[in-house]
Amino acid sequence: MNEIIRALYTRKSVRVFSEKEITQKEKECILNAALQAPSAGCQLLYTILDITDQNKKERLAELCDHQTFAAKAKLVLVFCADCRKWLSFYEEAGLSPRKPGAGDLLLAVEDALIAAQNAVVAAESMGIGSCYIGDVMENAEEMKALLELPKYVYPACMLVFGYPTVQQKERKKPERFLLSDMVCENSYRDKCPEEIRQMFFNRTGMQGYDEWMKAFWERKYESDFSKEMNRSMEVYLKEFLDGVI
Repeated sequence: MNEIIRALYTRKSVRVFSEKEITQKEKECILNAALQAPSAGCQLLYTILDITDQNKKERLAELCDHQTFAAKAKLVLVFCADCRKWLSFYEEAGLSPRKPGAGDLLLAVEDALIAAQNAVVAAESMGIGSCYIGDVMENAEEMKALLELPKYVYPACMLVFGYPTVQQKERKKPERFLLSDMVCENSYRDKCPEEIRQMFFNRTGMQGYDEWMKAFWERKYESDFSKEMNRSMEVYLKEFLDGVI
């Protein structure tokens, strides 16, 4: 197993950081690794916000479901899907660009997340832990104001980085599902009831499948944060869909 594969297998989310600082050189290495990511048509449809203001870190942590650990991170990056900058590039050339649509947004989200994962892998290779914060898409109005996000710019994800504590290093990584659970050959196929229950066999602790799934459903799918995420996403999508639907 080579070093890159080993890093992918061992990497886990880190939510408790030591006091060790991330150096400027390490930070630039992480950011430059992000820029090495593939981008659709070399359009680079993303912008990275480097959050250095501690007050903004703390406010971001609060807006992201009160995840206070995020404010203690040594490096906080928000990866924005950016469909705006090319409008100014085209206009500078005397062109009249069309209004960005939903397809442009999704392409930009892909670019942003691929770059974010490059940053995660780069950090892991240096012994620096990371955690994705998807809740950055919540509270759209406050988030847009805090980060001064103009039209056609959407915060696809936030990443927080720091050196893990000993406890975090030793914490067992949650077991991943089997290939047969996650991979379909050639075309999509729904799982039958027996396959669904087998997929979660020995993964529900002391609870049975139905009890465990109900608790997960309430904690995630039917949660207030999930509903807020959907509401906020409609705010961002409206910029791309006005006049289309």
